[in-house]
Amino acid sequence: MPPDAGRAAEQVARHSYGKLIAFLAARSRDVPAAEDALSEALASALRVWPERGIPANPEAWLLVAARRNLMQAARRRTVEANAQTTISIALDEAEERMNEAGNSVFSDERLKLLFACTHPAIDSSVHTALMLQTILGIEARTIARAFVVSAEAMSQRLVRAKVKIRDAGIPFTIPPWPALPGRLAAVLSAIYAAYGLGWDGLDGEEAHHSLAGEAIWLGRTLLAVLPDEPEAIGLLSLMLHCEARRSARRDGNGRYVPLDEQEPAGWNAMMIAEADSLLSKAGALNRFGPYQCQAAIQSVHAARRLSGTTNWQALTTLYAALLRMKPTLGARVAQAAVIGRASSPAEGLDLLDRIDPCAIAAYQPYWAVRAFLLASAGDDAAAADAYMTAMGLSDSPAVRAFLAERLKQARQAKSS
Repeated sequence: MPPDAGRAAEQVARHSYGKLIAFLAARSRDVPAAEDALSEALASALRVWPERGIPANPEAWLLVAARRNLMQAARRRTVEANAQTTISIALDEAEERMNEAGNSVFSDERLKLLFACTHPAIDSSVHTALMLQTILGIEARTIARAFVVSAEAMSQRLVRAKVKIRDAGIPFTIPPWPALPGRLAAVLSAIYAAYGLGWDGLDGEEAHHSLAGEAIWLGRTLLAVLPDEPEAIGLLSLMLHCEARRSARRDGNGRYVPLDEQEPAGWNAMMIAEADSLLSKAGALNRFGPYQCQAAIQSVHAARRLSGTTNWQALTTLYAALLRMKPTLGARVAQAAVIGRASSPAEGLDLLDRIDPCAIAAYQPYWAVRAFLLASAGDDAAAADAYMTAMGLSDSPAVRAFLAERLKQARQAKSS
């Protein structure tokens, strides 16, 4: 198979998967059927494109092929006549659009699917995972790693949730204003979780950069619908602040560079300016929430490009506020790191010691922070052990190499 054909199919799958699934599912009201239909369409593309050439609009080709697959599956299941007619009429719209000369655009329904995935009829514990898979096409095994469960258990939860959407007739619409607050938190959480997976790079450099970009796109789309929702504004500000530092996370040789050692000249000043402008807009709405607080934390870090120093006391105040609103494990570990810099390593270690040992057993950031604070406190033997644990829990080769260098330094200090 010519590599171009396979690469074209892969690129469409990566960049348009969620858009295609959302368009098909919003009309068929059946997420599993839409996924099966698109999967078959991608398989057909791998067979047909090498022989006939890559179509001028691969996305449109896949949409039409998936639409036909949906219809065939509906016939095989002997769907009631009126239901099949509804599916047929709704999906005919897609083929008619795609067949119009020069028309390569179809409506993006991903935001509607996001809200469908957070419907009260679906178990709230699976909201984020469901949205990560259906909207962004992340594999169940990758989601399972992020949620620290088995791939089999995660797959079963996702299948049950998708069947629930179909069988309960959950609508693919943005909820009316009175229902938004209860649904918005899960949508924001899923978008940020998607960005977090992109930031961590669980699927490789190119894929995770694309995933982060998709999460930012979803954040912008949500904000277009809810322009005066401060937490939606705060989330976008937070993601932009983090994304502004992407190129500085590695040096010229690909080595990992921690935030406090990054060269601010490598940060994206325009993106930081937009993030700070958004944060100011959110603040003017007088409803301070956890995403705004996290964005403010990132803004303090970004201010180093102007001042040359990090305001650790400001970070201490902000983390105290964040923990009052959202006392997550990640926030508690980050607070300990900040206290360790603002006050003393001993105070930071004391905060880490208060965390439930069961919660941090497999949590890599905890061990990396603990190792750093122990080394700062002069306990090089314990620091070496913590660095070893952190290395074993890291999925990133670059981070493992960075920790290995710190481990080497701790061992040298121990023997001197």
